[in-house]
Amino acid sequence: MRKIYIFDTTLRDGEQSPGVNLNTQEKVEIALQLERLGVDRIEAGFPIASPGDLAAVHAVALAVKNATVIGLARSREQDVDAVREALKGARDPGIHLFLATSPIHRKHKLRMEKEQVLETAERMIRYAKQFFDKVEFSPEDAGRTELDFLCQVTEVAIRAGATVVNIPDTVGYLTPYEYGNIFKTLKENVPGIENIQLSAHCHDDLGMATANALAAILNGADQIEGTINGIGERAGNTSLEEVALTLATRAEYFQATTTLNLKEIARTSRLVSKLTGMVVPGNKAIVGANAFAHESGIHQDGMLKEKTTYEIISPDTIGLRDSKLVLGKHSGRHAFREKLIDLGYEQLTEDQVNAAFGKFKDVADRKKTVSDEDIRALLEEKIIETPEVFALEQLVVSFDSHSTPKATVTLKTTQGIVKHESEGNGTVDAIYHAIDALTGETVELDDYTIKSVTDGTDALGEVHVVLKQEDSSAQGRGVSTDILEASARAYVDALNRLIDKRNAPTRNRRDNVTLI
Repeated sequence: MRKIYIFDTTLRDGEQSPGVNLNTQEKVEIALQLERLGVDRIEAGFPIASPGDLAAVHAVALAVKNATVIGLARSREQDVDAVREALKGARDPGIHLFLATSPIHRKHKLRMEKEQVLETAERMIRYAKQFFDKVEFSPEDAGRTELDFLCQVTEVAIRAGATVVNIPDTVGYLTPYEYGNIFKTLKENVPGIENIQLSAHCHDDLGMATANALAAILNGADQIEGTINGIGERAGNTSLEEVALTLATRAEYFQATTTLNLKEIARTSRLVSKLTGMVVPGNKAIVGANAFAHESGIHQDGMLKEKTTYEIISPDTIGLRDSKLVLGKHSGRHAFREKLIDLGYEQLTEDQVNAAFGKFKDVADRKKTVSDEDIRALLEEKIIETPEVFALEQLVVSFDSHSTPKATVTLKTTQGIVKHESEGNGTVDAIYHAIDALTGETVELDDYTIKSVTDGTDALGEVHVVLKQEDSSAQGRGVSTDILEASARAYVDALNRLIDKRNAPTRNRRDNVTLI
């Protein structure tokens, strides 16, 4: 079958989701998981945006060995130079140039005529080609660009040396028929089109990103760009897991396939959700909590008789499986290690296993049985470490319906143990006031989210917070069977991340540009 290349932009377009701010270590962790998933190309970031983003792209470039690592650049020499710097030492580097081509962008953003757009695109592709063998060019807002002009732009890009021409539906405007027709027209009318790959990059503003990507494949697209869980600007991007499973499930129809390791999909989805703080909706296709759940009596009856009556995909296909190894407070380190291997965490260091095991024993003392999801939550909380300026030692709260909530927080600091009691409008408010008093940090709570990680009244709860301090922001996560403890841990985690960012080299604000 025809191979469809997978271009993952979770670390670039996905990170542009409001409220998402990944640090370098988190970007590397996601990139290594994307490598295990088997993506062909990883767009690691936008190096010109800030020194921090350049450093993160560089770290990803050095860590990834089995995928092309790509940096995004506007059609400016300084952007190309930033990508060159970021990708030094990469085993397989590439650059992704973009320039707007639609009438509305030419008039209001670029203030360029068509001839200027063509000249700039050709000049910048030739400039980038001096340094990169793999050059992708995107006519931004291609979906609203005149079709004859888009053919001209594509012909110029091919002549200048582009190896991939990407056709972005930047604002999610097109229908599948319209988007597919663009690829058909380019294939039939552009000289040299057979010498390059055509790529599809769709946004989900009208809920058609995956359908548009599949329409592109039917009309000759060689590559699909998207993100894990469909995250991204505004309503998000094409969900790569949806495209991959559609091609695998309907192979006879599409006659195309990816080379992804489908069994890594569930794990990749969970990791991206944990590190970005973006919860996967229960009804999300493929990776949502309800994707393989059946409540209707008729459906349950059918499933008991024959699973394929209502399940067109087996949970095992994406790496979901039930385990017979039940863990509790009497389980030892060996059983815990075997469980980690069973769950796909065989590459953890001994220190990481020990840290997770200690946390596991703490949870096991509170619950009869620790589920797979409990363990995953603990691991994904512990694997990505931030230098601990502050650590939660103890939390004592006092509250009844007729008195003001109070919280006494004890923190471990580099100077020793400190304790403070505060009041608040609620228990969480009192906890956060106490932490602020102990740390001396002035921050704004920008987001606070609670979700249940597992089932039952003794379920693990996860709290996600976003803290702002002047122009900087950081997210924190906390997991516990007690939601107040999880709230405190999340707040302290975010504070540590803010301090870590403050101590790192100064990061400039991202340029105020529209990206594809």
